[in-house]
Amino acid sequence: MAEAAAPTGRREQLAAALAAVQERIERACTAAGRRREDVHLVVVTKFFPASDVALLAGLGVTDVGESRDQEAAAKVAELRCAAAGDEGPDGAIVPRVHFVGRLQSRKAGSIARYADVVHSVDRAKVAHALDRGAQAAGRTLDVLVQVSLDADPDRGGVPVGQAGELADVVAGMGHLRLRGVMAVAPLGAEPDRAFADLATVAAGIRERHPGATWVSAGMSGDLEAAIAHGATHLRVGSAILGSRPAHR
Repeated sequence: MAEAAAPTGRREQLAAALAAVQERIERACTAAGRRREDVHLVVVTKFFPASDVALLAGLGVTDVGESRDQEAAAKVAELRCAAAGDEGPDGAIVPRVHFVGRLQSRKAGSIARYADVVHSVDRAKVAHALDRGAQAAGRTLDVLVQVSLDADPDRGGVPVGQAGELADVVAGMGHLRLRGVMAVAPLGAEPDRAFADLATVAAGIRERHPGATWVSAGMSGDLEAAIAHGATHLRVGSAILGSRPAHR
């Protein structure tokens, strides 16, 4: 079933918030001496309806992030139906889908069917399951190794000292393309220090895998620090979409 029509003014609301975030990114790139085109925005749309994704696509957003398989699969299917002219949000376009949440091996087959990029590979078991899923779907997925910067098992990520080994595993898969690393700044920690540590890990992996140039880091509250330390992909949700809707 299609989502309800977008509330009056929602497009304008999203456009204004998106413009404000783009301005922040522009300023941060200038301060860091980086080219704006080297920093990519992934708008995290988890918990928000397909109608918002369609509006964002109409505003020029090319990449969205999701973190719950069941929700993401249904949302992508709805948007694809709309793009094909069937029932769905008006004018829907399906942007590139980045899976940014904790990845369970039992969900890998489903995720491999609709995600274009997976940011959260943190175990060899998950990498193998995702590779099998991509093979079954006849696809090759871009993959990032999630690095834990605080050793908190509840937040996911491979320990810093094991990130290179996991990157080697991913690089050896036939249907996965190692793109780089991802991390979340530790809660209550200084993001500058965390992202500097991630930059060191990323550089070590690039020495063995020159094509692994992506660094996924930075969210609504710390994107400037991430850009200063070489982030190539920012995962921004609330600064653009607002507070999370009531969980369904």
